[in-house]
Amino acid sequence: MSAQLTGEERRLAMAWLGPWLVGASLDLLLQGGLFCQFVNYFTYCGDDMHSLRIVVAVLALLTTLKSIHAFAIVWVQSIVHFGDLQGAILLNYTAWWQSGNPLMVAIIGLYVQSFFCWRLWVISRKWYVMAPIAAVLVFGFISVVVATYFISMKDDPRIEQWFAAHLSAVFAGDMLISFSTTYFLIQSRREVLPQTVGLISALVRLTFQTAAPAAICAMFNLIFSQVNPGGPGLTSTAFNMALPKLYAISMMWTLNARRTIRASSGTQGMITTSGEMSVTGRRSRASRRQGDMELGGVQAIQVLKQTETTQHVDDLDLFDPKQRKSGTPSQADTKSEDDWVNEMK
Repeated sequence: MSAQLTGEERRLAMAWLGPWLVGASLDLLLQGGLFCQFVNYFTYCGDDMHSLRIVVAVLALLTTLKSIHAFAIVWVQSIVHFGDLQGAILLNYTAWWQSGNPLMVAIIGLYVQSFFCWRLWVISRKWYVMAPIAAVLVFGFISVVVATYFISMKDDPRIEQWFAAHLSAVFAGDMLISFSTTYFLIQSRREVLPQTVGLISALVRLTFQTAAPAAICAMFNLIFSQVNPGGPGLTSTAFNMALPKLYAISMMWTLNARRTIRASSGTQGMITTSGEMSVTGRRSRASRRQGDMELGGVQAIQVLKQTETTQHVDDLDLFDPKQRKSGTPSQADTKSEDDWVNEMK
């Protein structure tokens, strides 16, 4: 078939169909890594609360369906429309499964971003910090819905405008979540003992490590959606296809890294894989119910105070001492506990 294509047709094939092939290949490659992360999570984090495990299971389903979708797009373009270049290109506007791809990508992105927003709220306990970030992310999702409408109308200028608004909001939201989370983690270092500082430092590094791949991909997606050095085409599609998998990897990386942080911090047997403190390495069903979903994947932090006995306090107490009044019981006597709370305030 390539021998029958003119120079212009070959350019059109590379600009309009090539990015879908590259993007689908990246999608399937990253999905393989995600399967490993999902297996690790369900193998080693069996003591997580059921709600959190359901959240991860839904993510596994969404990403798997997205990979099937990516493969189907390439199959229809390359096999069903074999030899019909113009027909394959028009699928970008006429086929709902192809024109709706940005919206499908945004759904997975918003799902993961909601998880990190919840994680930020757990750390900060300040709704006025999380609410503006959530508003930016919701605006980004609305923007891609509008862009999808204009794709069906074949209105290229408005597609570019709304797609730029969507990607800008996504990139800004990711940066705000990362920097806000880091700020409140660093703030908490003032209220803990030296034994705990290493855990917080590890969490700060993890925040940027997990956010970087998706943020960089979103940045290139934005750039190439506005600039087409080879003429009209869909270069940004390759980055857009990989974006939801990078978001999913960042979430699973955050959840699975808890065991590694625990081991490297030398607190084995005191921090469970679900991120909650335990003296014996086991937790009651009630404590799991309280902690896992609220933590949202935040590694728990052990705070020790040298009084007559040793206290074990989870990170909900660390980040919000007021919860201590109605939270889980301590192993210290009541007087020592009250003294500790007053000092934290």
